[in-house]
Amino acid sequence: MANTSSYRGLLLRGVGAGAVSGLLAGLVGVLVVEVPIRAALAVEEARPVEPGAGHDHGEVFSRGTQVVGGVLAAVLVGLAVGALFATAYAGARRWFPGKAPFTRAVALSVAAFGAAALLPAVKYPANPPAVGDPDTVEYRTVLYLGLIAAGLLVALGASHLASRLGHLSSPVRATAVALAVVAAVVVLLVAFPATPDAVPADVPASVLWEFRLASLAETATLWLGLGVVFGLLVDPATRRVRQVAPAV
Repeated sequence: MANTSSYRGLLLRGVGAGAVSGLLAGLVGVLVVEVPIRAALAVEEARPVEPGAGHDHGEVFSRGTQVVGGVLAAVLVGLAVGALFATAYAGARRWFPGKAPFTRAVALSVAAFGAAALLPAVKYPANPPAVGDPDTVEYRTVLYLGLIAAGLLVALGASHLASRLGHLSSPVRATAVALAVVAAVVVLLVAFPATPDAVPADVPASVLWEFRLASLAETATLWLGLGVVFGLLVDPATRRVRQVAPAV
């Protein structure tokens, strides 16, 4: 495999790590997320049928086929995210100077998880099938993606601030950056509008929160698993390059 001194080498490792983390996330979806999904579907099926309507929901594929498709989708998402992650890692080598590649990879994945998953999950937590108005899907999607974009900007701003405060001691610099991030996150959570959908009274709170936590666990598996696997692939290879370089 290409070495980590080239973008191609990083990209190949990013795609490989993305495939592994995507598969792991898909398995979490099957083993963990599927349980509250089926409970929510049971709630939806138990609702009174409106005149002229049924419980068909227009499903073309069986639930089992949808589950398999979800795992394949998670792998494809992992491949794409892995490529983006490798690109971000290549452009962020100045972050955490002096740290091992594994440490940098994990730190980058934690930052990405916080900005792209944890922040939107706090403001717009995931809802099971029995919750949500189909007419508000586009609006909710715009809000969700907008908050992700804002969170990524906060992460970039934090890295820029940390580099500007390089003359300070590590504890002071880390405290200043942490306070700035907390303040920015609070502003975002207050500024973005609330979700337009209310939770129906027939959805048990246990099912709702089990689904939300399980969905967050699936996303965490993707992002944090990506950082760990990518770091394991990059770090040994980087050490080999450094060992060979003086002899060349």
